[in-house]
Amino acid sequence: MSVYVDASIYQYRRMVMCHMLADTEDELHAMADKIGIQRKWFQAKASTPHYDICKAKRDLAVQHGAVEVDRRQLVTIIRRLRTA
Repeated sequence: MSVYVDASIYQYRRMVMCHMLADTEDELHAMADKIGIQRKWFQAKASTPHYDICKAKRDLAVQHGAVEVDRRQLVTIIRRLRTA
């Protein structure tokens, strides 16, 4: 079981954002708690439940064991999660 972060390339106001998702919602929330992301930022109704996080939080997630993935790997993970 893992938590995944993609590249920080999505501009939102003055921040550069990325997606953080996981094999399970429990893992995803546990990582969010570790890196200081509030639950109100959880995007439960998105096509794939995830958090959008800034580059600094991404770096923290990686320090806590999140797996860095490229766009192609992220698509593969999303497809696997949707069929599970």
